[in-house]
Amino acid sequence: MQVVLRQDVDSLGLRGEVVNVARGYARNYLLPRGLAELATPGLVREIERRDAQRARHEAKTVDEAQEIAKRLEASGLRFDVNAGPTGSLFGSVTATNVADKLWEDQKIRVDRRKLGLQTIKRIGRYTVPVELFGGVTAELRVVVAPEGGELPPQEELDAAAAAESDAAAAAAPATAEPVAEPEPEAVVEADDEAAPVEDDAAPDVE
Repeated sequence: MQVVLRQDVDSLGLRGEVVNVARGYARNYLLPRGLAELATPGLVREIERRDAQRARHEAKTVDEAQEIAKRLEASGLRFDVNAGPTGSLFGSVTATNVADKLWEDQKIRVDRRKLGLQTIKRIGRYTVPVELFGGVTAELRVVVAPEGGELPPQEELDAAAAAESDAAAAAAPATAEPVAEPEPEAVVEADDEAAPVEDDAAPDVE
């Protein structure tokens, strides 16, 4: 069935996209959690209208794209987020968040599908490639900092990430060692060509 995503969903799509999903996945997961809604004809037309309106603000020529690239690389974006003590976010920063903030802060419209960004789930400094036009790509600097604080040096960020990874590994349930089973008695397979053994065979004489 077709649904319209209301939020970015990893491995599925970005907010506002119309995607085909299994009926059970939609009804049991996406719809109850508010991640998507049914793709009615009216909603699909509205999305197409908005996409066309946004596209008018995107680069139409190489020269326009190069000018936008200069603006992007001369600036950057900062997200102040709610994060835990180890730097993990209580949420995430997605391609849609970056595209929306570019428009809000700098009135630069980019296609979020052209952002080379995996969902960000930790504080840190990131470089995001942005494809603006055929052959024109910019490198956008993105800072994801803890709300009300400053971003620690990179060494501390790396150490916190390693500590969290170690803690997660330690907390994972240990794999139980298999209990050694008694070895089965040796079984001699009969050879089809071997002569049958008589039941009354005489015992060996030492």
